[in-house]
Amino acid sequence: MKKEIENLVEVSRRYGADPRFVIAGGGNTSYKDDAHLWVKASGHAMATIGEEGFAVLDRTLLAGMGTKKYSDKTAEREEQVKNDLADACITRNLRPSVETSLHNCIGFAYVVHTHPTIVNGLMCSAKAAELCAELFPQALYIEYTDPGYTLFKKVYDRIEAYKDDKGYEPQIIFLQNHGVFIGADSIEDIDALYTEIVSKLATRVENLPEGDAPICECISETIPAIRTILSRSGRGLKTLKISNSALINHFLCEGREKAILSPFTPDGIVYCKSEYIFLEAGETLVQDAEKAIEEYVARRGHTPKVLLIKGIGLVAVGDNAKGAQVITDVFTDAVKVAWYAASFGGQSPMTPEQIAFIDNWEVENYRRKVSATSSKGRVEGKTIIVTGAAQGFGEGIARNLMKEGANIVVADLNEAVGQKTADSFNALAVGNKAIFVKTNVADMESLANLIRQTVLNFGALDVFVSNAGVLRAGSLEAMTPENFEFVTNTNYKAYFFCAKVASHVMKIQTALDPEYFADIVQVNSKSGLRGSKANFAYAGGKFGGIGLTQSFALELAPARVKVNSICPGNFYDGPLWSNPENGLFVQYLAAGKVPGAKTVQDVKDFYLNQVPMHKGCNPEDVTKAILYAIDQTGETGQAIPVTGGQVMLA
Repeated sequence: MKKEIENLVEVSRRYGADPRFVIAGGGNTSYKDDAHLWVKASGHAMATIGEEGFAVLDRTLLAGMGTKKYSDKTAEREEQVKNDLADACITRNLRPSVETSLHNCIGFAYVVHTHPTIVNGLMCSAKAAELCAELFPQALYIEYTDPGYTLFKKVYDRIEAYKDDKGYEPQIIFLQNHGVFIGADSIEDIDALYTEIVSKLATRVENLPEGDAPICECISETIPAIRTILSRSGRGLKTLKISNSALINHFLCEGREKAILSPFTPDGIVYCKSEYIFLEAGETLVQDAEKAIEEYVARRGHTPKVLLIKGIGLVAVGDNAKGAQVITDVFTDAVKVAWYAASFGGQSPMTPEQIAFIDNWEVENYRRKVSATSSKGRVEGKTIIVTGAAQGFGEGIARNLMKEGANIVVADLNEAVGQKTADSFNALAVGNKAIFVKTNVADMESLANLIRQTVLNFGALDVFVSNAGVLRAGSLEAMTPENFEFVTNTNYKAYFFCAKVASHVMKIQTALDPEYFADIVQVNSKSGLRGSKANFAYAGGKFGGIGLTQSFALELAPARVKVNSICPGNFYDGPLWSNPENGLFVQYLAAGKVPGAKTVQDVKDFYLNQVPMHKGCNPEDVTKAILYAIDQTGETGQAIPVTGGQVMLA
């Protein structure tokens, strides 16, 4: 038995991880012997499932469901069926897939149900039944039927009729607008049948258009405003994902929108809802979007999940980054289905009655609830850029903000390390996400790209943490003009650049919601609060940074953009101080900054002894101060010390 379950896990993961067959964790798999059925439990994704993700049911208790008389009332009947499934379930902590009874009636050991894109191109076409009979005469074709007991009963009865007619069981069961079930007694035979189906269909369709399509340069001016409209009035911060491809662009041009007006499959309704907003990029885009969104919300009671904007592409609207990505994947797959269906007689989407059933069905609402996972931190749903976040202090700040639910943009020049950092953050993610954008904070073009990439991936910018900084210690005699300019450009001038690009986007957002505040936070230093011997280039830039903070705060307060500086003490354990080759302890020893110091440890002890709390500052300490600056709405223009008492403000 162990080998059979291992095979079940293997085949589930293989098909579940292949986007040609499964999108957004859909589909399900099972294995059965004479006594028991192992079936994927609701809320578990095929791509990552283990043995613990399969509900185990008693087949003796399942056997009578095909002939049992249930209530004629839909809600009452579905409750009775659900209770029977629960009674048969041995693993009480798992909810069996709604299609469990269907798996049980298919007479093969392994069953793999997926929604292959090319198969749904046929199943969602005008000639689905006719072409299915022509191409796959051995298969059983089931006309669209509402999921649940009604579908199970139809399949059960049709299988029995098929066996009476042909004398053997069908291995391939096509469901109109819903994919395919494959049954076999080995996973090798499962693979062979899938290969046969996909290969045969591939010869009948035109290749998908390949490549990306242009996205209007206007997105940094328009998409943040649209995100604010979607998020206001208590609807919660939304995360937007913008994408465009040659395929999406094909259906947004020349009046082809009708082909993708309605969903093709139940999954499309579950994740993308059943109505989309169509717009066109231009001078009135924001106004047009506002009108369309508010009318949509008033009519349907929820925000739209899909905006289609000619000149921009697909805008997926999620409650978090994970949700936005799922919507992107599911809708992109639907557009592929529309393309393939054109080769099979044209598109045949679900009917209004079928759509209404799915949108109100308890089981599908459960799936939507499970998929809408979100983190619950203090900055949940906010998108935060952290410059200099590839490593060191910035990495620690970004990591802690990630844990608090933020989407994080790691902005750094170090591409190799920065990408690894973003990947490590995503291992911590729940509903949020991190990306890396190579950025030179002292270059306006690079910063403009940073904003654009942030908007493309998340739709907005809520907080900009200007953390990137450099240090070159030295006396007046030793400091070169080149080093002074290098430090000043990064620590002072670049802060102005960052505030300029960030505030522009933030003002677009705050203008459309009087309850919304945005934040610019400069990670300054205690050296910005008092002078620093033989370190004037750094201290001067930081002093100037606080002057910028106060001035920016005065200018941006009417727009509800708060600007504050956080002034940490020394992160003695970080690479800036403790790097054995060029850390500050080494630099300060060489510069003679600490009188009488003969070793690096002498320098370290000298600095620790100046801190009343006798501890260095760490990223967690600074993150708490940043979170305070974000949380409160009554202060701006402040320099908040986090120095262990080393610097106290009057």
